[in-house]
Parts: sequence; C-alpha cells; structure tokens
Amino acid sequence: MNELVLVIGTLDTKGPEVAYLRDKLKEFGLKPYVIDVGILGEPIGITPDFSKAQLAQFGGTTIEKVQNAGSRGAAVEQMREFIVKKVKEMVNANQVVGAIGIGGAEGGVMTAAALMQLPIGAPKIVISPIASGKHEFGPLVGTTDMMTMHSIVDILGLNDISKTIFDNAAAAVYGMLQKGHQLNKPKPGTKAVAVTMLGNTNTAITAMQPLMKEAGYELVVFHANGVGGPAMEELAESGQFVGIIDFTTNELAANLVGGIHVATENRLKVAGKLGIPQVVVPGCVDFVVFHANTVPDNLKERPLYNHNPEFWLVRLDESEMNELGKIFADSLNEATGAVKVAIPLKGISIPNKPGGVFFDPAADKKFMDQVKNTLKKDIEIKDFDMHVNDPEFGIAVGKLFIDLMNKEKK
Repeated sequence: MNELVLVIGTLDTKGPEVAYLRDKLKEFGLKPYVIDVGILGEPIGITPDFSKAQLAQFGGTTIEKVQNAGSRGAAVEQMREFIVKKVKEMVNANQVVGAIGIGGAEGGVMTAAALMQLPIGAPKIVISPIASGKHEFGPLVGTTDMMTMHSIVDILGLNDISKTIFDNAAAAVYGMLQKGHQLNKPKPGTKAVAVTMLGNTNTAITAMQPLMKEAGYELVVFHANGVGGPAMEELAESGQFVGIIDFTTNELAANLVGGIHVATENRLKVAGKLGIPQVVVPGCVDFVVFHANTVPDNLKERPLYNHNPEFWLVRLDESEMNELGKIFADSLNEATGAVKVAIPLKGISIPNKPGGVFFDPAADKKFMDQVKNTLKKDIEIKDFDMHVNDPEFGIAVGKLFIDLMNKEKK
C-alpha cells in the first residue's frame, strides 16, 4: 500500500505521542506521514514529514508571522486554515487513505477540521480529551463519519492507559483499510432518494418506504438535526441521489430562532441550485429544539413540549412563522430543477393538532400564506387534508415524488 496515513498533531506539545502512533502504524505495514501543526516550540522527540514552517509557507506566510498573530486563538485559526488546505490538496491528489488527529482543545479541533477533508469511508480518527462530557461534537465531527476516541487521560506522556488508546486507534485504521471501503459512486441504475426525518415524522416516512421500494427507489434517510440536512446536501453535490424528499425542514426554524438544530445558511438551497428534482414538506417548521433545562428565558413562556428527557421543543409564534414562510419560499425559488411542495393541513408536528400544545392555526396560516404568496408560479403547491405524521400523508408524498420523476423522464 503506497498511500499515506496522516498523523497530525502539535509536535511541540504532543511529539512523543505522535511518534508512538507513527511507529505503531508502521508495525501494521502502513505508511504514516506526520504533519506538525504546532505553533510555538520545536518538535519534541520527533522529526515531522511536513514541518510547521513548511505548513505556514504552504499557507502563504511564515511561521514567525503566525507566532506573532496577536493571540493564540488567531495563530490556531491560521494553522487550522493551512492544514485543512494541505490535507484537501493531498486527498484530491489521491495521496491519502486515512488519518489520525491527536490533540487537546485547540489541537483536537484543528486536526479534526483537516480530517473532515477525507472522503466518507476513509478512516479518520480524532483522539482528544474533549471527545467527552458536554463539549460540542460539531467541531470534532462536522458532517463526516469521523471516529472520536476519548483519550481518558490528557495527552501528555506515554503510559499504559494512553498507549492502549493509541494502539487501538492504529489498529482501527488498519482494520478499516483491510476490511472497510470508501463510499463509491452510485452504480448504474441505482435510484437513491434522500429523505429528511425527525421522530415527529417517522411514522409517515416509514409508511412511504414500501411504495418507494416498489417503484425502484432506495430511501436514504437523514436526521434533520442541524447536521443531517447539510450532510444530505453535501452528498447530493457529490451525485449520490436522483432526487430529494425534504420532508422535515425543521432546521430552517432553528436557523431563524436558535436551538440545537441550526444548519448552514444554504439549507434548502443546494439541491435546487443543482437542479435535483425534489418534493418539499414544511415538516416540523413550527418548533425549535433545546436541551432540557436550557430553554432561554425569553422563550420559556412559549408553548413547550417535552419530547424526551433530553430535548424540549419550543413553538414559533405568528411573526416567526410568517418570516419563516418567506425564507422557505425564497430558498425554493432559487431552484433550477423541478420542485413540488406538499402541505399537510392538519398539523406539521406531533403536538401540532387539535388539543396539542402546538396547535395554533393562526400561526400556521401565516406560514402557509407567505409560502403561497412568495413561491414562483411554476412551483406546484399541493394541499393534503392530513397530518404530517399520518401514514397516508407519507404515502401521498411518495406518490407525488414518483409522479414528479415520471414527468421528468418524458
């Protein structure tokens, strides 16, 4: 195997640990390539294959200028930008088959950002003490299939605990390279369709599956949790899907109001700009999600729904629903491909129905009216006298998508 396994770390503080990982990978017959993302001191007990000075030069500056950036955070930000660019270049040149990143807080997020450039299926492992507790996992994982290993002990010195973690990380990379594989391009004739879902829309999408399978489509379901939507759109850009059923567009609400499901600013625009046929549903746009006991004071008087012991849902008000309707429609107006919108008239989330805590027909009407008034005339809107999570609605949306695809073939 001639391709490289990257080992990335701050060698001025983690040199012996990176050297240990490098040597363990060599024992497995792999070809490690060490990149130093340290900023201040010299490498400890190791000579990198690509030094911090080379990395800074690759980024168009010098390590001395990085060291004098004004703050540690500014210097880390520059080195993160450079290592991401370097790894992306190596991946595009087919030089890399896997990678391990090692670091504490700054080193962990810096190396993770670089490892996110590797394709799905390529081994990518971040070892860090911040892969634990209440730390945000977004900076460590992104939208990739990153493996995070909690180092348990801090990464300073080699001992039986740390060596066990490092041994297993190296073994995991070796095992994945031997028995795993990267995500391939779809085989000719494959008709994969991306679908977005939350627990509030599970029943409808489960009912949709047999219909879609019978029509020759394979559903690939994404959790609309702030990461699922952008991950779906990234994979759409890589050519994985023939169409999209964006059934659960809740991330748009989080982008507007906040919570933990916040996605990218391009949410609901990517597939349309690519020209991919899509059916879109305003599923769960009536609420945002917060961790239990973290609902902001300014929202605590809103209708709240105890979704489970970890998550509370907060209802959007009339003005927010009106604004969200315009965002929804404006995003779809940018589409270059075929689009249909399916609207369930009996509620757009589980607690949004007569007697439910989110039942607010006036607020929902603000959204629906804004969508209908703002959407381009060539985008068909179809109303259904059903609830978003009714099995019948899932089947109806599936039929709408199949009809859309059949018309596209003509």
